[in-house]
Formats: sequence, C-alpha cells, structure tokens
Amino acid sequence: MRFFRDLRPAAFAMAPWTAAILTLAAGVMLLASGATPSEPVRFMRLIQITPVYLIEAAHFLSSILGLALVLLSFGLRARLDAAWYTTLGALLLGATLALLKGFNWEETAALVALAVLIAPFHGAFPRTSRLTRMEITPGWLFSAACAVAGAGLLGLWTFQHSDYADRPWWRVMADADAERAVRAWAGAALVLFVFGVWRLVVSAATPPVVGEHDPDYERVRAILAKAEVAEPGSNLALLGDKRFLFSASGESFLMFGVRGRAWVALGAPVGLREERQELLWRFRELADSHAARPGVHGLNAEDLPEIVELGFAIQKVGETAAVPLESFSMDGRKRGTARRAWRKLGEAGATFEVLQGDAVTAMLPTLQAISDEWLSHHAGGEKGFSMGGFWPGYVQEFPVALVRFEGKPVAFATLWTTASRSAFSMDLMRYADEAPNNIMDYLFVELIGWGREQGYEAFEFGIAPLAGLDDRPLAPIMSRVGRLLFERGEEIYNFQGVRRYKDKYDPLWQPRYCAAPHKWSIPWLMADVGLLSSGGVSGLSKRPKKAEEPKVEPAPDSAAA
Repeated sequence: MRFFRDLRPAAFAMAPWTAAILTLAAGVMLLASGATPSEPVRFMRLIQITPVYLIEAAHFLSSILGLALVLLSFGLRARLDAAWYTTLGALLLGATLALLKGFNWEETAALVALAVLIAPFHGAFPRTSRLTRMEITPGWLFSAACAVAGAGLLGLWTFQHSDYADRPWWRVMADADAERAVRAWAGAALVLFVFGVWRLVVSAATPPVVGEHDPDYERVRAILAKAEVAEPGSNLALLGDKRFLFSASGESFLMFGVRGRAWVALGAPVGLREERQELLWRFRELADSHAARPGVHGLNAEDLPEIVELGFAIQKVGETAAVPLESFSMDGRKRGTARRAWRKLGEAGATFEVLQGDAVTAMLPTLQAISDEWLSHHAGGEKGFSMGGFWPGYVQEFPVALVRFEGKPVAFATLWTTASRSAFSMDLMRYADEAPNNIMDYLFVELIGWGREQGYEAFEFGIAPLAGLDDRPLAPIMSRVGRLLFERGEEIYNFQGVRRYKDKYDPLWQPRYCAAPHKWSIPWLMADVGLLSSGGVSGLSKRPKKAEEPKVEPAPDSAAA
C-alpha cells in the first residue's frame, strides 16, 4: 500500500495529459465508427428488437459525442474541472449509444474503462472554470477538423473497398447504411463548423488599455485598496498603460502590456490568493488564442509554484532589497555614512513630511517643476509599464514624501503602499539642482521611520538588476551572461553601484524572476519589457547621464525598475 501511496503524486501529475490523450483517442474512435459500415450480423439482431429511429438517433449522436470528446480533450489538458465532469458524462452516454447503434460492445467496454480510469483523478483538475471560458485556439479547431475529415475519408474508403467495391461511390451513398454514416459524419462536420464560427464571434478580444477615465479603472483602484495579495509594485496598475484580466468575482486582476505579438504580464495577479492560478491560466489561453507570445515579468519566489503549473520556463533576473522595519536600526558602522548624512542635513534645516490627498494636488506645480528640472539632466524622458512617470493623475493616486531645505521643497518621492501593510516602497525619486548632497539618504532614513510608525512590515528599495546570478560551469547560459554583464557592464548601467548603495541599509535580498513558455523566448521577453518601459527603441537607446554630484547613487526610478 505504501508503494501505491508513493506513486499517487506522480499519477496525479500525469493524469491531465494522459486523460487528454485517451479522451482524444476515444473521440476519434467514435467519429471513425460513425463513418464506417456497421457489423451486419449484430446490426440485424439489433434491428429486430430496437426501433429504427432509435438506431438512427444513436448513430448520429454518437458521432457528435465523438467530436465533443475531441474538444474536451483540450479542456482536460488545461485541467478544467468542468471538462472532467463533462467528459465522464460524455463517456457514459457514448457507451450507451454504442450498444444502440450497432451493439458495438467493444466500444462500450473501452468507453466505460476510460471513465473508470479517470474518475478517481478529480483532484488533478483543480481549475474551477466554466467550459465557455475555455479559449478555443485555431490550432485546436484545426486538429478537430482533421479528425472529422479523417473519419470521413476512412468511411469513404471503407465503403468503396467492402461489399460495395463493384459499385460506384454515388450508388454506395444511396445505401441505407452508407446514408447513416454520411449523416453522422456530415452532422459532426456541421457542428464543428458552427462551433468554430461561434467561437470566432464570441472569443474574447484583446482587453483594451485601461485609462483613468474608464470604469475598469475604478475596479482596479478598489481591488488595490483591499487586496489580500499585492506588492508595492502592483500600484503600477494605476499608470494608465495596462490591459487587465479580471476574475469572475471581480476581486482580482492581472495586468499586462502588449507589444506586437508579445503579451507581458507585470507581476503575479493581485487580489485574492485562490484566484491567482485561474487568472494566470486565462492569460496564457487568451494569448494562445491570439497567437501571441506570453510572458510574466517581476515574479518573486512565492509565485513560482503557480507559474510552474503553466509549464513556463523560469529565469532569475535580479534581486530586490527589503528592509524589515521592526528590527532596523541606524546604529552600526555599516550605516555610519547614511546616519551622518541624515543628522547633518537635519541640523542644516532639512525637514520631512508626507502629503496625501488634496495636499498633493495643491503641491503638484512645485513637484512638476522639481521633476522637470531633474529630467533635464537625465536622457530618455518619462518611462512607463514597469516604471512610474510624472503624470499628474498618476502622482495624485499616492502619498508623496516631500523634503524641504530651509523651508523650500527640494526633493520628493511618490510612495507605493499596500492594503495589508506588508510592505511599502518608493516610485518616483526626484530632486532639484539646489538640493544638498546626500538628500536621498536623508529621505530614505525618514521614510523608514515613517513606515514603522504607520505599521508597515518592510520598506522595499526596489530591484538590483542582474544581481545574485551565478557564473558556474553548470549554470544556465542566461545566468552566466547576466553575471558577465553585472560585472563588466557598468557603461550600460550602474549595476554594481545600485547593489552597493542599497546594501548599506543591510536589507534582505530576495530573488526576482521572469517566466516564458520556452527558455529561448526569455531574452525576447526581457527585450519586450525594456521596450515597453522605454516607449520603444528610440527611448531604450537613450542612456541616462551619470550624475555629477553624489546626491543619490541608484539609477533614477530604480525602485520601479
């Protein structure tokens, strides 16, 4: 018994694909059976005890069920529980019809055996989604069409090479048995055609970009305000350049961007934990139905089990720095530089405050002036997608940390908060030319104190790109290339400087990942993320200028990078 218990996880892991293949075979069997001649002896015995109309109906419906099983096999592959229930019913009904159409007890035995085989594996089909939500792709329809066409050709060949071989095919078609086969085959073909047209008409279109004036924007804001599972970066949903998939309950969403054939989800779904897997599957299926190339960027370690369920390949892309606020202290040699800068600026007249609501609106012109001055020294302009930009409507969505020096605003940062208060982070970090050196150190220290007072568990400094990748002989090639860029690519980006700057606050470093259906498509995914964030090739080609004064070492907007 212990041996079988040990095999149970492997059996459940194999069940969806095994059930899909066997159900597909059962569907093809019914299609072929309906398009070929009946066994004469059995048929003559059956017709003596069964009304002709019942035989005709059973023959026709059996072929329709065969087509249904072919399509249900794709639902089983996608682990839909509705497909599991429907397949069991279709198999048992098909077993009954096999006896009525020609006493085909072999088909009945095979269908009942298959139903018995998949019945114990309901747990292997955890996706509680309706069959109408299953995306039927062109590839699926083509496969079903091939099965129907193959059954028709098999029937034509069988009738021409049986007892009818000496008769022309148009005379064969006039025979009652042949007519029955043709009706069954034509019925399956017609149903497939109608189904394909229906799916073409009702198939969900690509969700539109949701801006601040769309009704869905309020749904996004409401979900963020009470999300059970969300990260500070989830607030990028309010940037106004994303597309969204919402859960059936309306309590969760997944955001993504589209660039050509690339569909890039930014982070895991936001909202209820139990709805995350279904949204991820819907995203992949919707992309597949549009012949798009899906990918997910900005995942943490907790998201990986759900991503693995999609069959995606995973690649580490860097590490994020998070400071646990309860245990953080400014004491110690490692934080000596930041501590001295904070005290010095405080004594020189720097003050800190957090603005919210109407106070942010009233301060917008001043914040805009600081932002424009900062941008004048940094090439590339405002970013998007995975980075925030200074758009008035977007900035007003968040609290703003403001630093004044001798009473005049000189620096600010917009704050990403979470409903669970598990963590908060900065988005935009900008300062004026007249801001004193080390102004960002002062801002960071004050924000850590503010976050502790507000009851947040951690303060996130954002990602250090390509940090933590291994350059070992057996490491993935992308990890080795990423490590090389981290060590030798300072002319491209200040990789090591960003890592060192954040490290002086002694954070916990947590890995970040991206995922795509195939390992070879991950470089394309990373390129698409860069192009979406920079607004195309022209924006990506403009490298930021190096700061002349050491006011802050990280790259601009590095919390959102």
